Amino acid sequence: MTLRSIALFVVAALLEIGGAWLVWQAVREGRAWWFAALGVLALGLYGFAAAFQPDAQFGRILAAYGGIFVAGSLAWGVVLDGYRPDRFDVLGALICLAGVGVIMYAPR
Repeated sequence: MTLRSIALFVVAALLEIGGAWLVWQAVREGRAWWFAALGVLALGLYGFAAAFQPDAQFGRILAAYGGIFVAGSLAWGVVLDGYRPDRFDVLGALICLAGVGVIMYAPR
């Protein structure tokens, strides 16, 4: 169950961050209109990926996903935009990921 949850978080992050990046590319970087169209499609699919989480608590899922989004956004920037996070970016991302672990996977 935990591995499924983590995989869904990764898929959700790829769809949401990738979708937002595609829209950004169309609007801010002058790329083709279909970048934005693909981005909107990816953003819509993100909602489905989040909805397939095994936990039924919407608030818990979205709160935990926030930490995934923070770390994933920094990683996306490194890989696709040449962004170089500083030590505080990395520390913040690690704190967020620790929060994900506590929110989602702590024994209840």
